[in-house]
Amino acid sequence: MKKKLTSVAAAAVAAALAMSLSACSGPAAATDGGQEATELRYQGSANNVTLPEIAQDLGFLGDVKLTWVGNTTSGPQDIQSAATGQTDFGGAFTGAVVKLVEAGAPVKAVVNYYGEDEKTFNGFYVKDDSPIRTARDLIGKKVAVNTLGAHSEAVIDTWLEKNGLSPEEFKQVQLVVLPPNDTEEAVRRGQVDVGVLGGVLQDNAIAGGGLRSLLSDYGLFGSFAGGQYVFRSDFVAKNPDTVRAFTTGVAKAIEWERTTPREEVIQRFTQIIDKRNRGESTKNLKYFKSVGVPNAGIITDADFTRWDTWLNETGIVNGHITPSKYYTNDFNALAKG
Repeated sequence: MKKKLTSVAAAAVAAALAMSLSACSGPAAATDGGQEATELRYQGSANNVTLPEIAQDLGFLGDVKLTWVGNTTSGPQDIQSAATGQTDFGGAFTGAVVKLVEAGAPVKAVVNYYGEDEKTFNGFYVKDDSPIRTARDLIGKKVAVNTLGAHSEAVIDTWLEKNGLSPEEFKQVQLVVLPPNDTEEAVRRGQVDVGVLGGVLQDNAIAGGGLRSLLSDYGLFGSFAGGQYVFRSDFVAKNPDTVRAFTTGVAKAIEWERTTPREEVIQRFTQIIDKRNRGESTKNLKYFKSVGVPNAGIITDADFTRWDTWLNETGIVNGHITPSKYYTNDFNALAKG
């Protein structure tokens, strides 16, 4: 049930080839005198506060400063930008990280940055009167996802396989790329049969009634880490203390969000968005439920082997993966405690 590599993987190959031209060309590169970078260029997320941003606001990054260069369009795009030197770090679904490394890009994951739990998860929704109730019912149907080769595709593929679909039946489930903001309406209008919703979009859709959950990633796997922040290997080699400050700062931010009263977290998010003056809205912050990331962002082999079957079936790898090829916890001080 091998699939062709998606355009995301093809872009990853191009990213790897571009490394020699672009790596360390930005302002965050260490100087010839050996002084480490103290500025990290990154892509943010509109109307949201990322873990590095809350870490900086709380003083967890020390002397390391973040420089926002725009907002990412997807996880795969974010880590490709890091691989090509347009930014210094990026975050994406674990499978996308594996794709990038397998395509030849020398990057390393250093900390988990998103995950799913009983409060925060992605659900696959159909209309209440939809005849779709089982995996087999998806044959010949359309499923809306935000991007190909990423989290939602891996989840739906895993669910289909666990429910016994054959390779030929598998191919008959059509994945349609839609912006998350358009997914609910596409389901309600019947333009797609199933749509993936998370966060405030999920809350608003459920509040509107008329939709039913088919499955969720939390229901399929339980609590788990879904993706990692990566750095280029050459950047790590030249700036180990900076990477350590960033990674540990993010880990501390995860624990802060996990242990701080929800109202206080939302208030802090609101203050950060208000003072950065990007013309954003804070109205959706009230829907924050949990950070979702387990155990201070410490990466485990299971975070990667969870997707072993999917990675093989999509042709990204051939045979069992070696997780240590893709990640390290060496820069997370909370992993040493």
